[in-house]
Amino acid sequence: MSRILIVEDEAHLATGLQFNLQEEGHSAEIAGDGEVALEKLLTGHEQFDVVLLDIMLPGKNGFEVAAALRQAKNFVPILMLTARGRAEDVLEGFASGADDYIAKPFELPILLARLQGLLRRTEWMRQHMPERTPERPQGTGDENELDEFSFPGGTIDFVNLELRAKGSVTRLTVMEAELLRHLIRNRGRVVSRKSILEQVWGLREDTDTRAIDNFIVRLRRYIEDNPSHPRHLLTVRGVGYRFESDADGDGSES
Repeated sequence: MSRILIVEDEAHLATGLQFNLQEEGHSAEIAGDGEVALEKLLTGHEQFDVVLLDIMLPGKNGFEVAAALRQAKNFVPILMLTARGRAEDVLEGFASGADDYIAKPFELPILLARLQGLLRRTEWMRQHMPERTPERPQGTGDENELDEFSFPGGTIDFVNLELRAKGSVTRLTVMEAELLRHLIRNRGRVVSRKSILEQVWGLREDTDTRAIDNFIVRLRRYIEDNPSHPRHLLTVRGVGYRFESDADGDGSES
């Protein structure tokens, strides 16, 4: 039985979700605002398998709650509830550490499917956490099932969402890992912002792409010895980005 925390200030929606999740065999608790949710998750020593997190909350909003959890190194999966699926909310949610999103109003079967996907991912990580995935030489294996990738100076563990580089281990959010995976699958080739929006985040191409730039800046801080002169995550001016796995990247913009 999975434990789910519903963070929602609309009582009728929260109780409806709780009832339906319990009918599906889950244990579900409700937190009516962000402060109560953080108390349960960070100081209450309670373990939850997934958090259903609304953005519009009194006090701390959903973005702030997600960011506080990740800052505290709490990586419980977060399914964020967004108003009308606004692209700006989706991108800010991913930037703050959310793992997935669903737009209000939503259909219950879709919500349950998204939750099940996060629960499966959590179970997969628990099964694999005691063992390290054997490192593969770059360019081998099934690129569509990329579990781990090594490049000069670092290794990305996509199963355990970890980046080992510069003598430290950085925990990645799901969307940071998926963006890296997309770039690495296409390494050596230019990846457009349109491709990232549609294939990584499932957003329409006319969405503001500045959030992608912010993600890249953050990933460069993780990966590059000199983020202002990158060797791996290169900008192609006016088009998108290119990942270079060897040391040939010169940091220049095309």
